[in-house]
Amino acid sequence: MKKRIVIALGGNALGNNLKEQMTAAKITSGAIVDLIEAGHEIAIVHGNGPQVGMIETAFETAARADQHFPVLPMSVCVALSQGYIGYDLQNTLRFELDRRAMKKDVATIITQVEVDPADKAFESPSKPIGNFMSKEDADILRDKGISVMEDAGRGWRQVVASPKPVNIIEAGIIKAMLGAGQIPIAAGGGGIPVALKDGQYRGMPAVIDKDFSAAKLAELIGADMLIILTAVEKVAVNFNKPDQKWLETLTIAEAEKYIAENQFAKGSMLPKVQAAMAFVRAAPADKPHSALITLLTKARDGIDGKTGTRIVM
Repeated sequence: MKKRIVIALGGNALGNNLKEQMTAAKITSGAIVDLIEAGHEIAIVHGNGPQVGMIETAFETAARADQHFPVLPMSVCVALSQGYIGYDLQNTLRFELDRRAMKKDVATIITQVEVDPADKAFESPSKPIGNFMSKEDADILRDKGISVMEDAGRGWRQVVASPKPVNIIEAGIIKAMLGAGQIPIAAGGGGIPVALKDGQYRGMPAVIDKDFSAAKLAELIGADMLIILTAVEKVAVNFNKPDQKWLETLTIAEAEKYIAENQFAKGSMLPKVQAAMAFVRAAPADKPHSALITLLTKARDGIDGKTGTRIVM
């Protein structure tokens, strides 16, 4: 059955640098076009953790070398990452569509996502950006007043504020593209964080979690399903322990229980589960929604109920 689906692409679907990104985008596009070929309407949201960190670092380095170069605010770094990543994705998607003789238009929408300037997240930076580093390098950044954190046992990273999305400014455009049979790449990197001030949207110093933005977009455009693609086929409890258990279905009540038990890592699986819960909760009573967390290459099987973890009310 045809579904309107928002797909949130994790970092493993995009790589950590330009060369990896170009290779990963080809594999990613093949899996996405499989879903389009099956008749589904697809809107794509992607992360930008490594890329936005590299952009920020590049401009900071240039500014130190030449005072004429500006240090860019984080909102502008996110905007640049949307174009940088969207460029590769839309080109590889178009190539794959053409290869299969499927006439579909693909476009990247530079997307603003409204946040609440009073969000408590601005007081406690928590969103990892940039590449992993050693504890020694992290200590150097901390001494400079830059927030860092250990990320799910994988190393240390810089962190910035990560407020929750309250609105997607370009949601109407994205919905219109889907209605016209087109493929939007939107809210890249979680979207450009903005807040309304003096009648105008202005950038905020933050990076929004792409999974929460994907959930909000899915809600606003009337999607049937949210798919969050990550590095594992299913969500697990007691992860990497002898009594590890893979989950096929996860209800909201079960998810809340596991979150209270700290079963999901804050830097990786926790926001994915929470975003899935937000989308499922937002469904109208007469049209229940489900969310799916799985591997990129298993997305089609996941839609058919063959694998992945499905989050339901």
